[in-house]
Amino acid sequence: MAITEKQRKAPNGILVLVILLVFLGLTIWSFVGTIQDLNRHDGSLVSLVGHLLVFAFLCFLMAGLFTVNPNEGKVLQLFGRYTGTVRHPGLRWANPFYTKRRVSLRVRNFETGKLKVNDQRGNPIEIAAVVVWKVTDTAEAVFEVDDFENYVHVQSEAALRSLATAYPYDVFDEGEVSLVSHGMEISERLRVEIHNRLEKAGVKVVEARMSHLAYSPEIAGAMLQRQQAAAVIAARKKIVEGAVGMVDNAIELLSQQKVLELDEERKAAMVSNLLVVLCSDTRPQPVVNAGTLYGG
Repeated sequence: MAITEKQRKAPNGILVLVILLVFLGLTIWSFVGTIQDLNRHDGSLVSLVGHLLVFAFLCFLMAGLFTVNPNEGKVLQLFGRYTGTVRHPGLRWANPFYTKRRVSLRVRNFETGKLKVNDQRGNPIEIAAVVVWKVTDTAEAVFEVDDFENYVHVQSEAALRSLATAYPYDVFDEGEVSLVSHGMEISERLRVEIHNRLEKAGVKVVEARMSHLAYSPEIAGAMLQRQQAAAVIAARKKIVEGAVGMVDNAIELLSQQKVLELDEERKAAMVSNLLVVLCSDTRPQPVVNAGTLYGG
């Protein structure tokens, strides 16, 4: 059965401290009087021992004082049994037999190491992430896992590995979700996956973002060439699409305004020449043709 947090109210430590100091002062004053009576042979050893026991008991009660800082919880245990968590900041007092374990409730963050994994296509990549988290249930953090800080680190890296293998590094098919092109979406999925793993430890994941993403060095050069080739192909495709549109528009305008009467052969020649001019990487060189397409 899971142990969940029970918030406990502890008495004001300042008030308890004042009361104990008053009783300590009275005990010391009475103790001094008893010693004086013993010197006059009017007192008894039983009274002296009683004062010493009262003094020791008051000092023992002083050990129950403890401090709770802002955004901090003190987990109380009595002989191994969980009795509650004190979250109210300030000087507090509890049974001196209670053990008091400090648990920070502040927001924390850490960066995973650079993990080398294979993406969905089997390409080796390097990936790392920054995880922002905080403890929300002190009892679960202390009792449900052995070391909740180490648990956060290990489970975050495991979730990052799992996510990296579920997506390709980059997009090669239209509409595909990849680690590079959908950074915000991938980060949110990473946060949810880490949170689901850490929920049993009383931990909430505030944010998770990739801090490093790259191909492994052994294939980085080849993948860069592949990306460059894909970019060149995409650029050429756009150029050809634009050129075809311009040629079609030019022929249509010539026909509408009756500038030239073009048969199919002349249209084919014009299309060929215009496409060469528009799609060429180098500046075209003009050539003066004194003849005709039909010779002569």
